[in-house]
Amino acid sequence: MRRFGYFFGLMLLMFVMVGCSADEETGAGEDGEISGEITVWAHPFASEGDEESKMWDEIISSYEEEFGVEVNFEQIPWSNRDQKILTALAANNGPDVFYAIPDQMPQYADEGMLLELDPYLEDMDMDDFVDTALVSTTWQDKTYGLPILQEAYTLYYNKEIVEAIGEDPENLPTTWEEFEEWSNKAKEKGYYAMTYPGGGSMNGTIYPWIWQAGGDIITKDDEVLINSPESVEAFEFINDMYEEGEIPKDSITAMEHNALWDNGEIMATLGSGITLTNLLSKDVVDFAIGEPLKNEEKVTYGTTGMFVVPSNSDNKAAAAEFVKTITNTENQRKFNEVTQYIPTRESAKDIFDDQEYLSQLSEYTQYALPGVIHPVGRDIMPLIQAEVQTMMEGKKTPQEAADAAAEAIKAKLNN
Repeated sequence: MRRFGYFFGLMLLMFVMVGCSADEETGAGEDGEISGEITVWAHPFASEGDEESKMWDEIISSYEEEFGVEVNFEQIPWSNRDQKILTALAANNGPDVFYAIPDQMPQYADEGMLLELDPYLEDMDMDDFVDTALVSTTWQDKTYGLPILQEAYTLYYNKEIVEAIGEDPENLPTTWEEFEEWSNKAKEKGYYAMTYPGGGSMNGTIYPWIWQAGGDIITKDDEVLINSPESVEAFEFINDMYEEGEIPKDSITAMEHNALWDNGEIMATLGSGITLTNLLSKDVVDFAIGEPLKNEEKVTYGTTGMFVVPSNSDNKAAAAEFVKTITNTENQRKFNEVTQYIPTRESAKDIFDDQEYLSQLSEYTQYALPGVIHPVGRDIMPLIQAEVQTMMEGKKTPQEAADAAAEAIKAKLNN
């Protein structure tokens, strides 16, 4: 068993001990009917609490009316969610359904803490899901969740700066080569080319560039690829931009560059739907949204949110049906109209047909990878970040930094 910290290991031990003696009842009778009750945990997703409460009431009612199963719904805070979920599951008094994100799912699934959903999906229209939305719901070729929302990170451009460098905001870069040409022009005019919050998540910094270069970090089979020639090209790309002064001086450790962007000092910023919301609310930058860039691959980052069922649920069949119900087309429309995330079903994306920017972003989820889907995905981030920062400080070459990151990942795998 890999180590994910003392607390995770302790909770896992408790989970296994409880699970060995847990009731194996699935909630389905001999005739296939389900009954009883389930407990569902989710987080607050929208700022308008009343609208969200109404949304949940409608979704839950649609399920209860169809299956005759009572739903006990609890909204839990985002903070300390891992601890709350693991503690509850280990004590065998946790939910039957809960919301999970991509770096949680493989940890839980790898340790047998999640129910495989494939046996319950024979009547499910899986072809309607965006392919990339299913990446984070599977581990070792088994399905452990169904996706409810997606994001897609891409570059937002300051139109005034684009025009100042002699380019057209209606014809934004689509490749690394084109973006590098624009970056050079921006530097010559006294602007930074883009934001680079090097103190933040790797998902929003070097990972998208690694994927666009045709590289990867680690595969599900534990093959470490972060120091492959393709991945090193991304290290070189970021390092060159820093050395040329095309990204801000504090990019090594900065958590954000909002002030520089708002003040019109940066040509482009990598962002998601939250970025869009902030831009529209502030109304200080006239912007245009570009499509994800391509070097060898046209790809970007975008998280996926999903609902999963713990393997020690006392009502597995009913819980699986709830996950299927909440992620159907009708309920995805309800959920994402309120939360303003992008549906993971193509048939539900019509909720944004009359919203120019969200409609555009929804087209990009087909290119959005949800991060590193691996049990150590969360743990290796700071290890990689440290090596990228060391490179930007000038203490290591891109190849040396990538090699050191690879060794750190291998060490984590062997722990």
